[in-house]
Amino acid sequence: MRDQFPFAVARVTRRWRKMLDERLKDLGVTQARWSTMVYLDKGGEGLTQRELASLMAIENPTLVRLLDSLEEQGLIERRPCPNDRRARRLHLTPAGREFMDDLTVRAEKLREQMLDGISDDDIETTVRVFNKILENAEKQK
Repeated sequence: MRDQFPFAVARVTRRWRKMLDERLKDLGVTQARWSTMVYLDKGGEGLTQRELASLMAIENPTLVRLLDSLEEQGLIERRPCPNDRRARRLHLTPAGREFMDDLTVRAEKLREQMLDGISDDDIETTVRVFNKILENAEKQK
């Protein structure tokens, strides 16, 4: 089972993303774009591009292209940082908030479908195991 574990996690992750991507297709966003929106929403508005790139564990140039496309779609806006003239703070627009509300509803529905028949205790155990794996990974750095 230990040999199968990382592959099982990867398959579940890929399947989750693929299914959510299909359910968001009509919104005109790619997986990279919607995941950026999720990180921005969860990380808190007003993050700098650098902070968001760090949170997402991606390179800043990659993020800039994603942010450009989200800004063109009217989902985010960059505002000047009062403390640093070079930095820009990221904020959801009203359309971005509406998008996140829609994404949240669709993601919750998918989550419930995928977790059907799994007890809260099993989910709690799984999350605890994942957190321990992440903790062990941090020690390896």
